[in-house]
Amino acid sequence: MKYVRFEKNNQTFFGLLEGEQISQLKGDFLKDQAKPTGDTFSLSEVKLLPPVEPGQIIAIGLNYALHAEESGKPIPEEPMMFMVSPTAVVGDGEAISLPNLDNRIDYEAELAVVIGKQAKDVKKENALDYVFGYTTCNDVSDRNLQKKDGQFTRAKSYATFKPLGPVIETSLNPNKLEIKLTVNGEIKQHSNTDDLIHDVETVIEKVTEVMTLNPGDIIITGTPSGVGPLKPGDQVELEVEGIGILRNSVVDGTQISADQATNANLKA
Repeated sequence: MKYVRFEKNNQTFFGLLEGEQISQLKGDFLKDQAKPTGDTFSLSEVKLLPPVEPGQIIAIGLNYALHAEESGKPIPEEPMMFMVSPTAVVGDGEAISLPNLDNRIDYEAELAVVIGKQAKDVKKENALDYVFGYTTCNDVSDRNLQKKDGQFTRAKSYATFKPLGPVIETSLNPNKLEIKLTVNGEIKQHSNTDDLIHDVETVIEKVTEVMTLNPGDIIITGTPSGVGPLKPGDQVELEVEGIGILRNSVVDGTQISADQATNANLKA
């Protein structure tokens, strides 16, 4: 099932997507036993929002062997985790705003795990019981700031640096999904989650050893090889098998503020 959040007439609603049609739900699908209201909308009538508003974003670094190789870093023995600000999230069709054109700012295609119920000290064999579903995330990253800071939070937390969506799909095997990213129609990343160093179940186990996850929190699971820089005017499409395509344009953040880029719904 494909769940969405959407805006119509300046109000936020929840729904189920089937083809081009959204069936509106009463209540938040992550918190309630959301039931159809009987109202339906076509995709062309609404604005899709990020499918979830995470309280926490936990990111996993260097989780594909070839990406570790292209980064010149050893493969982590355990999932390498760090935090990213949820205020960086934008949705399908919104703009990625580059705040400093002198810095190298890269795209990173990632599978995102959406937590469905409170999770602490979860064992690997039960890990998927705590998952509501899966979506896609472009983990946009300022490489200059990563190098300068020696850690990742600032480099990955600027407003608009975490495009998310367009839907949450609940019926997937997360460890065997094709993942692809194109820039201006050219394939830049193309891999499969069966190449993850630490699979989704292991990642959930290790993250919940450290912290409690709550419904709506997301884990972004790492990016395959092929990362590269973005520039204003680029059109980015990120597709994960079974979920759909996340589309975002890239704009010059020195000409338009990040807050304006977030709120202007600049279409890709």
